[in-house]
Amino acid sequence: MLQSFIHYTLLCITYTTALIFRNGYGNILQILKTKWWKYVLLGLTDVEANYAVVKAYQYTTLTSIQLLDCFVIPVLMILSWFFLKTCYRITHFVSVCICLAGVGAMVGADILAGQDQGSTSNILLGDGLVLISATLYAISNVCQEYTVKNLSRVEFLGMIGLFGTVISGIQLGIIEHSEVSKIQWKWEIALLLAGYALCMYGFYSMMPIVVKMTSATAVNLSLLTGDLFSLFCGLFLFHYSFSGLYIVSLVVILIGFIMFNSVPTLMPPLAPTSDEEGSDNQTTESDDENTQRCVEMTTCARVDLERDQVKNRLNKRQLDNSVVINSAKL
Repeated sequence: MLQSFIHYTLLCITYTTALIFRNGYGNILQILKTKWWKYVLLGLTDVEANYAVVKAYQYTTLTSIQLLDCFVIPVLMILSWFFLKTCYRITHFVSVCICLAGVGAMVGADILAGQDQGSTSNILLGDGLVLISATLYAISNVCQEYTVKNLSRVEFLGMIGLFGTVISGIQLGIIEHSEVSKIQWKWEIALLLAGYALCMYGFYSMMPIVVKMTSATAVNLSLLTGDLFSLFCGLFLFHYSFSGLYIVSLVVILIGFIMFNSVPTLMPPLAPTSDEEGSDNQTTESDDENTQRCVEMTTCARVDLERDQVKNRLNKRQLDNSVVINSAKL
């Protein structure tokens, strides 16, 4: 929780402060008045997702975490289909299967190389924490995709930073205050914590940009390569034994990722919004356009109705005239 608390605090300092100096609907006070409870739940989901996956390393192996963490992708696709109305094609499902096959090759390389690190003290608990974390991550990512595509990136990061800092700080004080007090602070430890916090800050800052350009599912597919890059770093830092399956798994994951993005997903049209404005202006303009269209359609319908009435009267008069002429002939 200390690690999470630091990077949530960095988000709060930058993006929450930006919301404070906004004007109009995008101001932090207006957001808190209308949507505070939604962001509380979102912040709680994100904090506990981070906490659960890190806690799982104490109970289960790295192989289990790598495999079970892929559970986030099917859950994310189901939630996107149900809440965001995203329509996936057969190509997308095939691409996901290819990416998961690449993960399987990576885990197989770990087992063959004897690098199945981690604890085995309580594998069932550890695996359960990974599944819980994957589900919470999926919920958080779906909410992130909806927010950045309909509202703004700054609003999402500002609210996550605010409530993430509060929730992680409370949880840190309740659960881990004794562990934090026992830390023997050295410059190496401070430097490692600072490096971790800066990496997570950069990750949180850039992920909404990619999500807005693609989708949360595509981003999570690309994140499958993260374990591979960690292994490549481990070859130099921890002298891991190299396996050709690492290259194979990287190529397979990249092929699946490219296939997934080559075919666009079908989503309902969304009104584009900027980071500096809320969605009320766009909604108002859309409502005005819809109202104008309705008025035009109603006017056209009235004109058509009057035109039909005139035609009916003329036809009736012609019919009456023909009856008079026929009677005169008789």
